[in-house]
Amino acid sequence: QVELVESEGGRVQPGGSMRLSCRLSGNIRGVGTMAWYRQAPGKQRDLVAALLDDGSRNYRDAVKGRFSISRDDAKRTVFLQMDALKPEDTAVYYCNADVLFGAKGGTWKNYWGLGTEVTVVS
Repeated sequence: QVELVESEGGRVQPGGSMRLSCRLSGNIRGVGTMAWYRQAPGKQRDLVAALLDDGSRNYRDAVKGRFSISRDDAKRTVFLQMDALKPEDTAVYYCNADVLFGAKGGTWKNYWGLGTEVTVVS
């Protein structure tokens, strides 16, 4: 059993900042790519930022220069620092991770958190 638990989101004014975290727990042998996605009302879920095994980072164009993804492997936590927030950043943010779990050699599986709501409004 593996769980991804996001920190609580909330409301923030345009131009403000917010830091999301997502902690992994369970019978984890290893963690691969960790990422954040978001889904705005009536829209599809889109990748926001990803942190790959090799340390490289990918960001969607709309958040480049404003958002930063990082991880603390010791704490099995991934972070999303969001600065200069805009109303169009309003969405439910989901944590996602590739996790190696289980006994012996283990099994890779992709997991999702339940999501946390971020609202950017004056």
